[in-house]
Amino acid sequence: MQGKNNHRNEYQCSIEVNQHGKYCVRVRALFARKAWVLPVFFLSSTFDHAMRKLEEALQFLQRKEERLQFWGVERSGDPTFSEELVREAGLRLDRRAEFPRRSSNVALSPEKPVPAVLLAPVRRGLAHSIDASREGVAGS
Repeated sequence: MQGKNNHRNEYQCSIEVNQHGKYCVRVRALFARKAWVLPVFFLSSTFDHAMRKLEEALQFLQRKEERLQFWGVERSGDPTFSEELVREAGLRLDRRAEFPRRSSNVALSPEKPVPAVLLAPVRRGLAHSIDASREGVAGS
């Protein structure tokens, strides 16, 4: 089973509510074929919108893997190009080193569409992480 996952793109997803009440969704994409990582994030005003946007972002990352990889290897010194490329999907590069411990993961075959059924567990996991963080704040 582990060998099979080595040939899949893995997306680690997390969600947090920032000080302005916006949902900050972070995605760390690990592209299997070339073994490189692309961290991105976006902001959303509602949880439902964040989940729709997450599905769009994952579809974008899956479709544009080769183009993104070209940028990641050949154009790493040109931050303007990188920002423009991920902004096509309304994403921003995530330059933070730490990734939240509470996250949900999904693994997909390279360049295949993201089936909605695979996102249901991710949605539940992210909803649970928001609820748990709210309980932690309320309990303080």
